[in-house]
Amino acid sequence: MQKGNIGVTSDNIFPIIKKFLYSDHEIFLRELVSNAVDATQKLRTLATAGEFKGELGDTTVKVSVDKDAKTITISDRGIGLNAEEIDKYINQIAFSGAEEFMEKYKDDANAIIGHFGLGFYSSFMVAEQVDIVSRSWRDGEKAVKWSCKGDPEFTLEEVEKEDRGTDIVLHIDEENVSFLEDAKITELLNKYCKFLPVEIAFGTKKEWKDGKDVDTGEPNIINNPAPAWTKKPADLKDEDYAGFYRELYPMGEEPLFNIHLNVDYPFNLTGILYFPKVNNNIELQRNKIQLYCNQVFVTDTVEGIVPDFLTLLHGVIDSPDIPLNVSRSYLQSDGNVKKISGHITKKVADRLFEIFKEDRQGFEEKWDHLKLFTTYGILTEEKFYDRAKKFTLFKNTDGKYFTFEEYKDIIKENQTDKDDQLVYLYATNVDEQYSYIQAAKDKGYDVLVLDGQLDAHYVQHLESKFEKSRFTRVDSDIIDRLIPKDEKVELDLAEADVADVQVAFQSQAPKGEAMYTVQVDALPASAMPVMITQNEFMRRMKDMQATGGGGPMSFYGQMPDSYSVVVNGNHPLVKRIAEEKVAAKDAELNPLKTEIKVLEEQKANLSKLHEGKKDEEIPSSEKEELSDLEKQIGEKTAAKDAILSDYAKDNKLVKELIDLALLSNNMLKGQDLDSFVKRSLELI
Repeated sequence: MQKGNIGVTSDNIFPIIKKFLYSDHEIFLRELVSNAVDATQKLRTLATAGEFKGELGDTTVKVSVDKDAKTITISDRGIGLNAEEIDKYINQIAFSGAEEFMEKYKDDANAIIGHFGLGFYSSFMVAEQVDIVSRSWRDGEKAVKWSCKGDPEFTLEEVEKEDRGTDIVLHIDEENVSFLEDAKITELLNKYCKFLPVEIAFGTKKEWKDGKDVDTGEPNIINNPAPAWTKKPADLKDEDYAGFYRELYPMGEEPLFNIHLNVDYPFNLTGILYFPKVNNNIELQRNKIQLYCNQVFVTDTVEGIVPDFLTLLHGVIDSPDIPLNVSRSYLQSDGNVKKISGHITKKVADRLFEIFKEDRQGFEEKWDHLKLFTTYGILTEEKFYDRAKKFTLFKNTDGKYFTFEEYKDIIKENQTDKDDQLVYLYATNVDEQYSYIQAAKDKGYDVLVLDGQLDAHYVQHLESKFEKSRFTRVDSDIIDRLIPKDEKVELDLAEADVADVQVAFQSQAPKGEAMYTVQVDALPASAMPVMITQNEFMRRMKDMQATGGGGPMSFYGQMPDSYSVVVNGNHPLVKRIAEEKVAAKDAELNPLKTEIKVLEEQKANLSKLHEGKKDEEIPSSEKEELSDLEKQIGEKTAAKDAILSDYAKDNKLVKELIDLALLSNNMLKGQDLDSFVKRSLELI
């Protein structure tokens, strides 16, 4: 028996392995099964090269658990190791058997995983002792057993072993006995080894007979050695892609379509990406792309490795150019990974354009599920926008779809304003904004539906891309001002009545957290008597902040909602309110208005005397006089407004018109809605 010390630079290698080399202890099974597959692949390569002339026979990698002995064993019938190779590849950690082997057989060994050195030592994260029992494939070699208890000391001795290959026996320590459960091993094998290129068996298959599980004695193969992404696209049918999706996501909804990646220059990349049915929730769709290195699972957390918008896709990416045993932060900065990321973006965009050209109708039918994905891509990847603008669609309130260019051609004649700006009208809720949409249609305008989670950011982005264009929500202003033309409507109300009507309606506007500002405008008599609008800029900034605007946007998020109550001064009902006001209250109002006018003239004359003077040059008596005038104006104005408020309160029509406007915006609820219904019955 040989005894010795492992050739490491420090006695502390084992604590480092246990704590820092891998972030998760469960990775040991991936490493050891991958090594067993690697050894098997090497033997196949030797057979192909004519160096191994024996029978390959059963090359299944077997995983077994002995709860009583507290051991996990990983067995293969690969190339095995002799004493010299164990000394080189196990005792001298700095060497890597796979690197030397790859160099020698570089033309035949494309499928070799090859991370035997430190990968093997991950076993000490869960084991208090590890045994290697191995016999080389070469004729006449003796079997050897290597043992180590997690310190630099080891033993190496000759033993009996009939067959070639290697058994790795882990004596599990007390902290990690949970790994001795069959369910845990099954979970890890399914996670990390589901698509390894050599069959892997764990236990035997069972079937339900006579009310109990019966052991069939047949090996339980847990993996698919030849998954769809390893095959040529020409050899696969639609049902093969659908079947592979169900293999990846047994409970998943059927995807829209897929993209098969198959690249060998300037890097190696294979994979299949599926477009899921994505609605308006980004977060629920994450962690669905699985990243592999030569069929070995690396991670399903690919943010930062592929562009963010691609994380909405499902499927598999496999590349030997992606390092297997490194941190995600390294992956995110790796040059090959960045190239791969850029290529996938291009392939996805090209595939979408291809589908768009081949089957426009089918593409439109899928668009509502594709929209969030393309919107996200356009917002976050400049190169994706350059490609996506050819197939990205707008959908209007009639359910029709248009490319950017098609839609521009349709609206440019009727929806260009007096300043030569093309105005894209849109709705975010077709039902709630129905009356505004209808008003726009009555003017011959078209209205888009932009009701997505990211559309506030989207319209902001498109405004920066489209020349001389702006997006305006259809309820952000009265219809005649949404797309300003040179036409002008005259106001029928007298100037004095305009101010009184404004005060009357303002007194009955909703009170609460939101701010409502009343304005009287000259609109066609056929337009609604009262409308409620919300400024496009302010609302959009708030929406953007609510969906992750951050930075300067946070200022808008803290501001209260602000609405304009637009009173149509030319509507017969508003005129009636003004006429009734004249009859009922002008006798009280006119003397106050006269007094206010006189006081304002006195204030204006006094203020004119102060023009150009510094504060200290103005006599204190004049300052007191000015202050007194302002106080009197305030008192008289308050008295006037109180009269108008009393009038508006008693005139049920004022409140009725405001509530009708609120109701049409789905903003009338609770007690206010109940009062509206009762008042409406009274008025009828």
